[in-house]
Amino acid sequence: MKFERFFISSGEADAQLEIVAAKPQHDGPYPTIIFNHGSTGRGHNKSLFSRTICPAVVANYFVERGWMILFPQRRGRGKSGGSYGEGLALDGSGYSCNVEIAIAGFERAVEDMDAVVRHLRGRPDVDKSQLVIGGVSRGGILAIAYAGMRPNTFQGAINFNGGWLGRGCASHEIVNPSIFERGASAGIQTLWLHGSHDQYYRIEHCRENFERFQSAGGQGEFISASAGHALLFKPALWANHVGHYIAGLPNG
Repeated sequence: MKFERFFISSGEADAQLEIVAAKPQHDGPYPTIIFNHGSTGRGHNKSLFSRTICPAVVANYFVERGWMILFPQRRGRGKSGGSYGEGLALDGSGYSCNVEIAIAGFERAVEDMDAVVRHLRGRPDVDKSQLVIGGVSRGGILAIAYAGMRPNTFQGAINFNGGWLGRGCASHEIVNPSIFERGASAGIQTLWLHGSHDQYYRIEHCRENFERFQSAGGQGEFISASAGHALLFKPALWANHVGHYIAGLPNG
């Protein structure tokens, strides 16, 4: 499998977003998944901001099944331009627990996703009838919420260990369910994969997020696996679930 790196324009002046992509060797157009990265833990180690995140474990899984996968790096992350501003405290101590700051950080991520979707719409190698969004941690909650905020774009949304604020912030009980609820209007089946002993998000909290999502009209399946926040790197625990889910999508 070969990774390709390229840059697209974001909504911020002069900011370019890095995207790493992998695709099958046969000709397209391909069913395509956008897979979103998470945070950097506590957000205080700036050296982590410049790491490009494109997990081979998930890339291999989809490419082997005929899918193209794109890993966008949001502003200020990886080799993307602009500053990293997804809810960081002004004093440099890391991610803020303030609800307004956290939500503003999420909205900034949505702007970057809009740029990625615009790019995909212009690509002839993307099968627009088989477009899925996914992600891990902050990328997981972004995937679910964005699918609802931009309905009729995606046929599926996959969430690995999703959440915007961890349990170190009491406000995670407000921020996470309110963001997940935005995905309820997508009108598509979603897949939620959570570790039963995730150090950032209690499994009970994750189930409550899912129930809130369902109560708002969202559709999906919740899977609890015997893993922590590194569930993504244990494909034996999720490969069958994802395979069954993908096969059940429209045109799957």
